[in-house]
Amino acid sequence: MQGAQEAASEMLPLLLPLLWAGALAQERRFQLEGPESLTVQEGLCVLVPCRLPTTLPASYYGYGYWFLEGADVPVATNDPDEEVQEETRGRFHLLWDYRRKNCSLSIRDARRRDNAAYFFRLKYKWMKYGYTSSKLSVHVMALTHRPNISIPGTLESGHPSNLTCSVPWVCEQGTPPIFSWMSAAPTSLGPRTTQSSVLTITPRPQDHSTNLTCQVTFPGAGVTMERTIQLNVSYAPQKVAISIFQGNSAAFKILQNTSSLPVLEGQALRLLCDADGNPPAHLSWFQGFPALNATPISNTGVLELPQVGSAEGDFTCRAQHPLGSLQISLSLFVHWSSAPVPDRHSFRPPC
Repeated sequence: MQGAQEAASEMLPLLLPLLWAGALAQERRFQLEGPESLTVQEGLCVLVPCRLPTTLPASYYGYGYWFLEGADVPVATNDPDEEVQEETRGRFHLLWDYRRKNCSLSIRDARRRDNAAYFFRLKYKWMKYGYTSSKLSVHVMALTHRPNISIPGTLESGHPSNLTCSVPWVCEQGTPPIFSWMSAAPTSLGPRTTQSSVLTITPRPQDHSTNLTCQVTFPGAGVTMERTIQLNVSYAPQKVAISIFQGNSAAFKILQNTSSLPVLEGQALRLLCDADGNPPAHLSWFQGFPALNATPISNTGVLELPQVGSAEGDFTCRAQHPLGSLQISLSLFVHWSSAPVPDRHSFRPPC
């Protein structure tokens, strides 16, 4: 009997570690606080909340691990000796603070392949004892946010303006996006931040109604979004033209000042003035060659002459605009139907 007791005493130190390890091998589970699933748009960031049980001891000698369901290699950990998955390296981060019981997972540059269920595991390095959380699903959707383009005030021809393309919905801890601008107008790049890019544009009259595009690429997720606007450029009239209707005949157009237009006395004449410019110029007609403060004979672009008389002479159309004015004049040469028209006054409409 004494020999058996001595043998048992000798084996007990060997059995205790095995019994202890077996008891500690039991995995304890805890429930993650918050929703069971989270949604994030690709290229953006999401925080998976996690709090450790308050019953854990104050001191802890172990590490935390986040796993993709069904995988043995963690997606994030604070264990320096543990490798993480290549796909999540640098994008998934364990926000570890054992004293505050924080075990949250930060995901940046979300990709469609991140669409999965995840769980957290707390493990001691010197034994198999640990805690495992409930699962939480992350749903990654297509990016629907688009860049914003802001224009301060009015774009004026020949004057530089700063346009800003911004993506305020981008998380600052993500990979900085790449901004690209596309425009036919003369431009130069200004300062940029993680969430915005400035473009200096000096528009010309021909840039009015053309497209300007800001394109934003998220290299961490391989996603590109863009926004296109139409430029509204204010500019003074660049050209003025007169269309002439003689009775029921087809119209022809004068694009520059001319010496004279032969017309029959008593003939009906309709003069239509047209000018470019944005916003539209105010058109008016004057008798002769007016001074700046002259009184117009028509406050529209149309001048009706029901019966051209011998006293008719010169007419001027003026296009007035806040950024500048332009005018064009036309001289009428009135003759009788039986009188020959001198060659020096002959007029041929331009082809």
